[in-house]
Amino acid sequence: MAEWSRIARRIRVPLGFVFAVLYFWLARPTWRFIALGAILIVPGLLIRALASGHVRKNEALATSGPYAYTRNPLYLGSLLIGIGFAVAARSWWVGVALVVMFFAIYLPVIRDEEAFLRQKFPEFEEYAQRVPRMFPRLLPNSNGGDNTAGFSLDLYLKHREYNALLGALGLVVALAVKITLFPS
Repeated sequence: MAEWSRIARRIRVPLGFVFAVLYFWLARPTWRFIALGAILIVPGLLIRALASGHVRKNEALATSGPYAYTRNPLYLGSLLIGIGFAVAARSWWVGVALVVMFFAIYLPVIRDEEAFLRQKFPEFEEYAQRVPRMFPRLLPNSNGGDNTAGFSLDLYLKHREYNALLGALGLVVALAVKITLFPS
């Protein structure tokens, strides 16, 4: 399983580009479904943006902001974005591929990252007992972390999280072009 985690970590970005081509080919978008998908895409982008402004990779365990609700807000945001774009595509195949990719690629990566965090940060185990892995709790974790730490625009820019926004906008434009040039 550890070997697959390393492979999954390496192939997830290139596989994402392959998936984008397949996505565009299978998508049967309409304006209405793009709008419905945006109901999930926009919060997903916001969650990712907030999370990136709280995480100091390999320096400190992130427990503030979205990390007070879920241990993996970046992946939660990505999942919401993915589901939103699956809705916008109006294709069951896209939805099935998304679920398969999540369980085959992202779940092993999350487990591998958690093993690293357990080794690097002794407080991770206590944090993991209080904060759920993926689906957020309703109230923030108030124990064992600095939940008052604010969002850092410098961290957001350092992590280049704006690329998620640019990618989402690019995909919406591609869907709009498909609707306009290739109406179904």
